[in-house]
Order: sequence, then structure tokens, then C-alpha cells
Amino acid sequence: MKYFFTKLFSILTEHDKKFLFILIFISIIISFIEMIGVGAILPFISISSNFSAIHSSAYLQHIYIFFHFKNDIHFVVVAGIGLLIFYFTRSALNMGYFYLLAKFSKGRYHLIAYRLFENYLGMSYRSFIDKNSADLSKAIINEAQNMTNLISGLLLMLSEIFVVIFIYAIMLYINWKITLLISAILVVNAFLLIMTVSRAIKKAGISREEHQKKFFEIIHSSLGNFKMMKLTSNTEIVLKKFEDASTGYAQANIRNETLAHFPRLFLEALGFGIIICMVIYIIYKYKSDISGALAIISMFVLGLYRLMPSANRILSGYNQILFYKSSLDIIHNDLMYDAEKLQKNPIVFDKTLMLDHIHFEYNEDKLILKNISLSIQKGDKVAFIGESGSGKSTLVDLIIGLYRPKSGSITVDGVVLDEKNIKSWRSKIGYIPQSIYLFDGTVAQNVAFGKPINKTQIKNALRQANILEFLEINHEGMNTIVGEGGIKLSGGQRQRIAIARALYGNPEILVLDEATSALDTDSESKIMEEIYKISEDKTLIVIAHRLSTIRGCKKIFSINNSQINLNEKP
Repeated sequence: MKYFFTKLFSILTEHDKKFLFILIFISIIISFIEMIGVGAILPFISISSNFSAIHSSAYLQHIYIFFHFKNDIHFVVVAGIGLLIFYFTRSALNMGYFYLLAKFSKGRYHLIAYRLFENYLGMSYRSFIDKNSADLSKAIINEAQNMTNLISGLLLMLSEIFVVIFIYAIMLYINWKITLLISAILVVNAFLLIMTVSRAIKKAGISREEHQKKFFEIIHSSLGNFKMMKLTSNTEIVLKKFEDASTGYAQANIRNETLAHFPRLFLEALGFGIIICMVIYIIYKYKSDISGALAIISMFVLGLYRLMPSANRILSGYNQILFYKSSLDIIHNDLMYDAEKLQKNPIVFDKTLMLDHIHFEYNEDKLILKNISLSIQKGDKVAFIGESGSGKSTLVDLIIGLYRPKSGSITVDGVVLDEKNIKSWRSKIGYIPQSIYLFDGTVAQNVAFGKPINKTQIKNALRQANILEFLEINHEGMNTIVGEGGIKLSGGQRQRIAIARALYGNPEILVLDEATSALDTDSESKIMEEIYKISEDKTLIVIAHRLSTIRGCKKIFSINNSQINLNEKP
């Protein structure tokens, strides 16, 4: 339990912790009011059934004289009206308290989801490639929501614990023997519930998380490869996997929902059973009716009537925590990722980019690149070639600042590339990937890609990419909807929009990561001719398989067996 609270408090902000302690303080006040509500009914029943009790109590007699009541009936009526006002006020205060509970627990969804998304965006590229994007989506969408359910269960437990303590104190004061006997019965039964029902709910929670993970992975992979799904016609296999995951997830929730009601039903039956046993015991012992013990029985009936729901809520809150505990583990682990702490110190590239004795590895003792040294002058047209898996893309990722070398240094005009200036360096780079992702929006939105939209600059970028005229004649210009993944456009058109995206903002360095490998030779030739023309005043870095792609490059670096060789064209 200590580990649970350590994880929880590491996720909550300082403001959240203060709010939580305020809620606990309010819950103590509310619990005290609940105690008064239970305790006040016994005196009222006593004076209602026997007016002489008003004058036999020094406290009640003092109130009677102070307010100048005319008769006993008047006193009892006023006391009853006072109790009515008290109970309605108590309900209003409880309503306000439950609003604060909901505000705290459900309001954490936004904060937790935002912090997760912020952390994912802030993680290093190296950390990101080790993650499954379906898991990241699940954490933001579902686990953050489940986390609010866990917090709600915890607050429910805390609020009811104080109610139980205060009501229990009143019952002890009235008759400690009966109270202890009832307590022993409740504790034994609560232990049995925890050992059986709670364990089953915990297992259901683990099953929920496992099946939900598969659920997201299947959806993500299937919809992301929809064309292949249609071509291969293997939907039956995928649907069977989806059915298994979906059914498992549903069954876990069914078990949780069903078992969640068991403590309430069991405790209600137990409470009524205790009252009936008390009545039978009194009748059997005193060989008479219960009129003499009516006030005490009424008090215990009311106490148990209020105590049982509290005990049920405590158990329900505990079971809710068990069911969603895996969400706490997932969120805690994902928030513990160290985000890149990058600064915005400017860096200038006027002369030379240099790599000096660079080593890099993905896994321990498995070097991908060994002792790489090279230099690129501003304005150079540079190509990296090599077999698939040789490390050429990794090397370029090092150059553009996505990876950090294991050893060695990268300098720009003699300044070491590090966390202080990497943002400035990345902003100078226009990147055209092999796999182009266009989201479901306009051409302008896809070109700007999160940056402020400047229509003049977007048109200029589309014009340079040689696609503006086509869009204006055949579609709606920069307002053309591309569809998810750019499905409404051809491969060549998507490629040109990717080029426009790279050019937007006028970068100093243009990087093509096998960007034309999916195109036919003629299309590739046209696009590369345009790229060479566009990059006349820029530094161009090309990763390619085809030699035809790199005919305009003056420096060609070939990578083989983690080593690099340079061929310069005259």
C-alpha cells in the first residue's frame, strides 16, 4: 500500500496534493455532521415517546426555559422541524462535497492525459522507437480515464472511513457490548469479502488491461494497413483476434460490474440479519416485547442503516482501486521517462558540419557505426549509399540530431551539437522521409504541420514542389482535403506535398531519406531534378539505393560493415 501511495503522489502535482488534503479535511467535517445526524435521532425518539424526558434532562430543560416554550408538544414539534432543516442542510453539504470529489477525480483526466502526451512528445527519438504507438494511444485515451476511476475509488474510501469512525464511536457510547459484537461479525465478513471477491476483481483488472492492449494493437495495425487487408482478404483471421480481445475485455468488465454489487447486497442482508437477531435475543432474554428497548434498537437500526452503505462504499472503493491498479502502474512508468531537456541556444551553420570519431549502438556491445569521421561543407550536395541495414539512415539521424552518439562529437562551425543548441539545429533542417504521413486535413495544414499557417509561404513551397498548379486546376488549391494518410492523392502527389512541407520555413539543409524509392524511374527523375534545382542554395543530404538518384551529388559516402568511404566527383 505504501508503494501504491508513492506512485500516486509522484503523479499528482503540488496543487493536486493540496486539493486532496482539503478534501480529506472537508470529509472529516461531513463525517462529524453525519455522526450528529445519527446521534440526534435517539433523543428525538425519546422525547416523542415520553414527554417527561424533556424535563428529566438538564440540557433539554435549559433549552426549554431559554426559548420560553409554551408546552411539551410545542417543544417536540420545533425539535422535529429543526431536525428536518438539519437533514436537508446535511444533504446539501453532502451534494457539494460529492461535486468536489467528482471535480478532483474526473478533472484529473485532462491533466494526466496532457502530461502523458507532453511526455511522449518530449521523449527522445531513440526512446520513442522502442514504444508501440497503440500502447501510447491506449495510455492517453483509456488508462488516463481509468486512473480517474482509481482516484475516485480512493476518495470514496477516505470519505467513508471517517463516517464509519464517528458513527462507530456513537454506537460504542450507547452500548459497547453490542457494538463490539457487531464489529466482530463485520470484520470477519469483510475479511472474507476481501479474500474472495476483491481477489477476483483484481484478476479481472489484470485481464482487462491485457485484453485492452491487444484490442488497441489489432485496431491500430488493421486500419493502418487497410489496403493490404482488402488485397489479402484475411479479415476472418483479424476478426477472430479482435473477437478474442474484445470478448476478453468485455468479460473482465462484466466480472467487475457483477462482483462490485456483491458487497452491498451481502452487507445489506447481514445488517438486517443483525437487527433481527438483536430483536429475537431481547425477546428471548426478557420474555416480553421490545418497547423498553425501542430507543436503543432504533438507534442501532439507524446506525447500521448509515454504517452499511459506508462499509459497502469502502469495499467498493478498495475493489475499484484493485481493478484499475494496472493503470496507475502504466501511467507512473510512462511519466517516469526522462523527457529531452532541450534549450534554444542559437547555432550558426556558415562553414562546416563535422563528425569526429562517432560510435553508435542500439543495443549494448552491438555497434552500428564505428569510428565515423566526415565533414560536410555548407552548400554541399552529399549522398549516403549502402546496403539495407548498413547504417546510412542511422548516420543521417545522428547528423540531424535525432540520435546522440555513444562516443565522439558532432560540431557545427566548431560548436559541439548538444542539448543546448539541438532545437536550433533541427529548425534548420527540412526532412523528406521514405514513408510519408499525411493526416486527414487540407494541403495547407499538412504543409504547415503544426506551424502557423502563412498562405504566401505555403503557396511558395507548393510552387517549388511543382504541385500548386495541379491542385488549383484539378482540386481546391491549398484547401484540398487529402484524406487520412493522403489516400485521395497519388504517390507522386503525396511526395510533392512532403517536399513542400520540408521547404516550408525555408530550411538551410534538405534531407531526403530514400524519399523517392517508392516511385517509378521517370517520376523519380523528375522529382530529383526539381529537388536539385530547389536546393541550389541549400545543403542537400540524400540517402538512396539507386545511383540515378544521386547523380547530382558531389560527395558520395558509402557505408559497409559500419565503416565509411568517400567518393568525390570532380
